Amino acid sequence: MKLIRNLSQLRSYPQACVATIGNFDGVHLGHQAILQQLSVKAKILQVPMVVIIFEPQPQEFWRANTAPTRLSRLREKITTLHQYGVEQVLCLRFNAQLAALSATDFIQDVLVEGLGVRHLVVGDDFCFGKGRQGNFSTLQKAGEQYGFTIESQHTFILEEQRVSSTRVRYALRQGNLTCVAKLLGRPYTLWGRISAGAQRGRTIGFPTANIFLHRKVSPLQGVFAVKMHGITEKPLPAIANLGKRPTVDGHTLLLEVHIFDFNQNIYGRYVEIEFVHKIRDEQHFMSFEALKRQIEKDVKVARSRFFTSKLKAEVICHDLTQDSTN
Repeated sequence: MKLIRNLSQLRSYPQACVATIGNFDGVHLGHQAILQQLSVKAKILQVPMVVIIFEPQPQEFWRANTAPTRLSRLREKITTLHQYGVEQVLCLRFNAQLAALSATDFIQDVLVEGLGVRHLVVGDDFCFGKGRQGNFSTLQKAGEQYGFTIESQHTFILEEQRVSSTRVRYALRQGNLTCVAKLLGRPYTLWGRISAGAQRGRTIGFPTANIFLHRKVSPLQGVFAVKMHGITEKPLPAIANLGKRPTVDGHTLLLEVHIFDFNQNIYGRYVEIEFVHKIRDEQHFMSFEALKRQIEKDVKVARSRFFTSKLKAEVICHDLTQDSTN
């Protein structure tokens, strides 16, 4: 995987590629369909496939306080793209300078001179450039001028609805992790490094591995049955609290993971947490004793997800009245 952070780096890469442009937040089934579409063309033309993304995402630049919650941080996104066969990612910094770039200049500077695009896959409602003046038709005309072809992305439908990042966020808010896994084609996970915490969990018999998520908000919060990947060959069953810990007046978003029947020093390890089942929302308790009693109940529920026979499937994905192009 080659990560290109600015256009000047492109001079060291061979010209010619097939490309797509988007947020790719979550890399859900719809995104995977685009990557498959692009991969087929890359093999025909015998050129690499490039995914063009932006950091921050455009909505985060324009609507800093109201932008949709991210499903994945940049590192998680790039790792997942690599897992689906992406060879190169061009990550452009979305700032005032890029926002002011005209559609014509974007095509010239990024697609033609920067990447040497031979084939491009985008949505037929895709807009770009200053004032969103560029669209699919603009790219078609540019393709005729510069010699590249353009193709609209295939819509991916699941349970009679389009798969989108908005739909994934909605399912996460509902705690429907079965639906989320269907939309992503894999379980939902978060990544992070285990850090030392206040060690309050030890005082009530539930030591935790603490992971600071380095984000202001999370697409999901609460108490979950989870699996921790990255420590042993097989994932470790555990229970986790994801939130701001109101019982101790916490203010920082933290993922606290109590691994069942485990006692090793794993500080500093970079791990992946797979969310299996939501047990309850995060809540405030009047005392540590009350918190301990609730955790004991939660642990029994979490253990039942791993150490009992097959469980009933959750409900299908919820309907959405609104969707997005993500």
